[in-house]
Amino acid sequence: MVVTAATATRAATAPATPSALSAPVALATPTVPPAAYPAPGRLTGDTGAHDPVMIRRPEGGYLLAMTGNGVSLKTSTDRVTIRNAGSAFPNGTPWANTYTGNGRNLWAPDLSYRNGRYYMYYSASTFGSQRSAIFLATSTTGAAGSWVNEGLVIESSSANDYNAIDPNLFVDGQGRWWLTFGSFWTGIKLISLNPATGRRSTTDTAVRPLASRSGSTAIEAPFIVQKNGYFYLFVSFDLCCRGAQSTYRIMVGRSTSITGPYADRAGTPMTSGGGTQVLARHTTVIGPGHQAVLSDTDSDVLIYHYYLSNGQSRLGINLLAYDTAGWPFVY
Repeated sequence: MVVTAATATRAATAPATPSALSAPVALATPTVPPAAYPAPGRLTGDTGAHDPVMIRRPEGGYLLAMTGNGVSLKTSTDRVTIRNAGSAFPNGTPWANTYTGNGRNLWAPDLSYRNGRYYMYYSASTFGSQRSAIFLATSTTGAAGSWVNEGLVIESSSANDYNAIDPNLFVDGQGRWWLTFGSFWTGIKLISLNPATGRRSTTDTAVRPLASRSGSTAIEAPFIVQKNGYFYLFVSFDLCCRGAQSTYRIMVGRSTSITGPYADRAGTPMTSGGGTQVLARHTTVIGPGHQAVLSDTDSDVLIYHYYLSNGQSRLGINLLAYDTAGWPFVY
């Protein structure tokens, strides 16, 4: 999602809470949502974040990426203590300058590990612009400065009805690669990728609509998870990047097909504004959104950012479970 460098604050500690995780361990999974949204789990260290994603590394521990100059990286050994780890591109990204106005701030990365390499899709744009692009980079270590530009995946301009930011890669059970993306305009889209290159397919060039909002364009940050025989499409509704005035909230719909149609708990199609709320403003947690889901050894984990009353952004983590009807909730 759209954000400026000044928005991505990088230091502070979230308060300890009963939902804190000292380390990933096997936990009993509830089937009934709590009566109120839980506080974010306890985090320490460098917990400033915007548009975060987290994956488990094959050797253990965690790698995080988020909006920042050259894409900000962080690491953790236990999903509690977070440490800054530099940037993916400390020497700049001249290939993206056309879209960033020569700025260094890159947005909303997506991380995965496959085929012995880390894959990162990330966005290049400026605030409020439809002149945007999604690029791919890979690394064998995930370390700062080790990322190699693999090229442009998709771009957008005023000639399109979509905005090419907020990417998320999904690889289905048949080995097909898909990329969801989208912000404002006509909403969330899905394209096919070539697994050999990680870039856009030249044989399937369709741009498939997955979600939009009737009477509103405020939808972005797609993330797809497969669970319980469904594909779940998580998105963020309303407005990001306004500090304590942010109204972001996390929504979800599901489908039996990766290409949709997706609908919410009430049966409303997500292409008609549907969405079931997963997390929204509560107590001191303002505007939670730009979510990602990590399937960890103890539980599924919802990763997101939120704002404090002073406007600073923080990393948020909660465990994620599914009720008896198969709908996700945080605990």
